Amino acid sequence: MTDLTWLVVLSVLSATGYAGGAVAQEHYAGAGRGARGWIVPLLFSGAGAGLHVAALPFGPIGLVQALGTLTLVFALPIAAVRGRGRITRAAWGQAWLTVIGLTGLLVLSTGGTTALSDSSALWLAAGVIAVVATLVLTARHATAPISRGLLLAAAAGSAFGVASILTKDFMADAAERAFEGMWLLAGGVIVGLSALGQVLGQLSYRGTGLAAPLAMISVINPVIAGAIGLTLLGDGIRFGAAGAVLTIAAALITAGGVIGLASQSRAADATPAAEPATCNH
Repeated sequence: MTDLTWLVVLSVLSATGYAGGAVAQEHYAGAGRGARGWIVPLLFSGAGAGLHVAALPFGPIGLVQALGTLTLVFALPIAAVRGRGRITRAAWGQAWLTVIGLTGLLVLSTGGTTALSDSSALWLAAGVIAVVATLVLTARHATAPISRGLLLAAAAGSAFGVASILTKDFMADAAERAFEGMWLLAGGVIVGLSALGQVLGQLSYRGTGLAAPLAMISVINPVIAGAIGLTLLGDGIRFGAAGAVLTIAAALITAGGVIGLASQSRAADATPAAEPATCNH
């Protein structure tokens, strides 16, 4: 298979794993089930993360992250099956809108060859930690559950996005710099950011349901990674100025699909609440 085929296959499988993890996170977020409430989502998310890492060498980071937006598309039917609900035509329409936008990004993206310098990687890590800390502190003072959930989801998406950027660079340097001090430090930062994103992601679902926080993570993650890829890693866009316009259009279509899916999924999340409590377990 070609590099592009590997990238798409691995990214789609990764999104499936992340979708299962997101549904499990939302299910256990307010359940207070101890270690099980963290282990089960972690197993799904870990599988998604492993496949995501495997996809990174095959193409531009922005494209891998954009395909990760399919997590929300896959989470919709998983959540519906778990809640014994149904998926509306409108929801499927938004899902296909997301896929169309992602296809545009797929066609227009080109990979770069620039690697992050040690100093750039450190500044990037420090910057995202500052952003995450600011979002978390703001979330602590938020009165509305939805505001708190979205702020925590934005923090999780930021952590995941930068972790992906650093992971691609980390893997590229493995052959020449394995076990050097800076290489090991980068590995520690990646693990820390990934764990932080996992925790914040699960906390974001408390009292808010699945849709809105997952949509926020799904958008913030590729936006940050794509922006860093374009500005620091040399990722590019085909067809010059026309390609740039088409890329913006594809990104807007993708965002519109994700936002629409969030609305549909949020309505689905609200439906079981109106039913008798006999389904609780």
